[in-house]
Amino acid sequence: MIAQHFPILQVVLPLMAAPLMVLLRRGAPAWLLAVIVSWTGLFISLSLLAQVADGSVISYAIGSWPPPWGIEYRIDRVNAFVLVLVSLIAAVVVIYSRASVAAELPAHQHYLFYSLFALCLAGLLGIAATGDAFNLFVFLEISSLSSYALIALGRDRRALMASYQYLIMGTIGATFYIIGVGLLYLMTGTLNMADMAQRLAGVTEVRAVLAALAFITVGICLKLALFPLHLWLPNAYAYAPSAVTAFLAATATKVSVYVLLRFYYSIYGESAIFYALPMGQILLLLSLAAMFIASAIAIIQSDLKRLFAYSSVAQIGYITLGISFDSVTGLTGGIVHLFNHALTKGALFMLLGCFALRLGRIRFDNIGGIARVMPFTSFGIVLGGLSLIGAPGTAGFISKWYLVLAALESGQWWIALAIMLSSLLAVVYVWRFVEAAYFREPDAKTAQLKEAPLEMLVPALLMIAACFYFGLDTTLTVDGAARAAQTLLQGIR
Repeated sequence: MIAQHFPILQVVLPLMAAPLMVLLRRGAPAWLLAVIVSWTGLFISLSLLAQVADGSVISYAIGSWPPPWGIEYRIDRVNAFVLVLVSLIAAVVVIYSRASVAAELPAHQHYLFYSLFALCLAGLLGIAATGDAFNLFVFLEISSLSSYALIALGRDRRALMASYQYLIMGTIGATFYIIGVGLLYLMTGTLNMADMAQRLAGVTEVRAVLAALAFITVGICLKLALFPLHLWLPNAYAYAPSAVTAFLAATATKVSVYVLLRFYYSIYGESAIFYALPMGQILLLLSLAAMFIASAIAIIQSDLKRLFAYSSVAQIGYITLGISFDSVTGLTGGIVHLFNHALTKGALFMLLGCFALRLGRIRFDNIGGIARVMPFTSFGIVLGGLSLIGAPGTAGFISKWYLVLAALESGQWWIALAIMLSSLLAVVYVWRFVEAAYFREPDAKTAQLKEAPLEMLVPALLMIAACFYFGLDTTLTVDGAARAAQTLLQGIR
């Protein structure tokens, strides 16, 4: 029965499609294949989420080697939630990408773009699905290497420098991660995560285990762009092709957060991380720094893509803030913000791509009065900005509400105040766009512009609509995040 092979098909389909696209050597068939693979992946991930909704775990052994000896794909309520997020974003962005890629990349690079997109998708899905720590590293490198190449395709020559900067920092992060995994293997004799979690309980040599934790934490925090390890992110988002920025902003850092959650709760365990070590306090301080400092830097940006890139660093701070509470409510808030921010920021960068199609670079000095000629795109950005702020009725409000509840539950009312104050900084940088787009007169060049094609505009606006839908109906997001939080707190079973 084909359904029993869904865990591996989720990864194998885009992995096999990538070289096939190169053999096709044509943009249109490669795009069509990417659409089929992405939407099939969404169907598979939704099916897997439904199968594990009752708390059961799917274990899929690769080849004839049963776990823990062989590689295992292990699906539970945590990574099923992440698989749905990644495949949903990919399915929407690949529709949007056709017109965007045609405008930003030369025709002879189109099939290469879709091949790299499929590789990146396979890597991200593999990171979420695998139950093997070294196999996770392999998929981490697949997604990272394809991301470096995708960013370098940007039409601005600074995209090459952004890609190189990301490559250097990403390689350092991957090296730290594999050193940490090597130390854990030395102490436990296994790479299977479930087996590793059980064997760690019997390890008496604490120093090597703590050193492994330090290496893995720094390595993954580089990948997820936790402040102040975020320096690769602003340029990567600013100079990459619009479809690449939208896809990576919504998925790459979110999958890295999942890896951090998996190691902290499932492998090391809640007591080791938050009771025996001060990881909660460290995460809290870095999260607050991200929320305020990155938002303040966003306010002074003159380029809109860089503005929302720094906003992403701040929003990652909210996610890690939820982790730092070490409670069901806090983890629920962090995980649901992972989903909601992916929708919001993916939509915003897609809409900025609509501006880029008409303007090239998107700066405050060339978007004056643009709302009069591109009203749907401009209004979509305003609505997405409301979700970033956390206005009632938006998905962002739900996330911040749970984070405030977690702060009050822990008796730290000042953190709840900090969440509200940092949201005011988001009001400032969103208002900067409103002031430029709605309250300035368009110049002669701007007055000649028109809306982006529907195949770009409709997917972006559908994502914006989803931000409001999930702000009103939280059945999938909050319930899914709460179940994932409970699963994490129970550890690997």
